[in-house]
Amino acid sequence: MTQLPDSEMSSRIDLVGTLFIIWGAVTTLVGLSTLALAVGALAIITSPNRGGGSQFAAGLTVAAFTAVAVMAMAWGGAHIVVGVPLRRRRPWARLLALMLGAVDLLLLPYGTALGCYALWVLLHEEGKRLFV
Repeated sequence: MTQLPDSEMSSRIDLVGTLFIIWGAVTTLVGLSTLALAVGALAIITSPNRGGGSQFAAGLTVAAFTAVAVMAMAWGGAHIVVGVPLRRRRPWARLLALMLGAVDLLLLPYGTALGCYALWVLLHEEGKRLFV
């Protein structure tokens, strides 16, 4: 592996932290919008002109959208919580970022790109040295 100057590796770690914060904010916004859809489906249930079959379907929709929204907001919040201390070179944030980056690999296409880059930067020898 080639040696990278500390300033270059430091700027890459800052970029990973910033990307984690941005990814977390976008994911949290997706969660909030999904929660709004769940509220809309809940409005169908509580409306006085509801039909027989639509109430069951709306109930399933509320449950599914609420579950997805909570997971998305938790996932986004975790990225923000890790991204800020990662930029401050906290060793525990590096470990959590590696875990989040590994799971991000499954979230095509942007999560995969973020996960690959995060793992590459944070597992690089010079990157490890900056967190000691």
